[in-house]
Amino acid sequence: MSEFPDFVLRWRKSSHSGVDKTDCVEVAALRGARAVAARDSKDPGGPVLAFGVGTWSAFLGCVKDGLFDL
Repeated sequence: MSEFPDFVLRWRKSSHSGVDKTDCVEVAALRGARAVAARDSKDPGGPVLAFGVGTWSAFLGCVKDGLFDL
């Protein structure tokens, strides 16, 4: 079970996640901690990863630049 209850976090998915929207990463802002939480949409009660906003922004920049394309 995650340490961040759902009632505290407003989880969201990308609009590019497909029709069924089941195989997605969900993210939520941890405003007080200036961080971003991420979890697997297929396991909402599972582990939650937390990233500082700078780290998350750098990661998104790499994704947008295609550095993780297979």
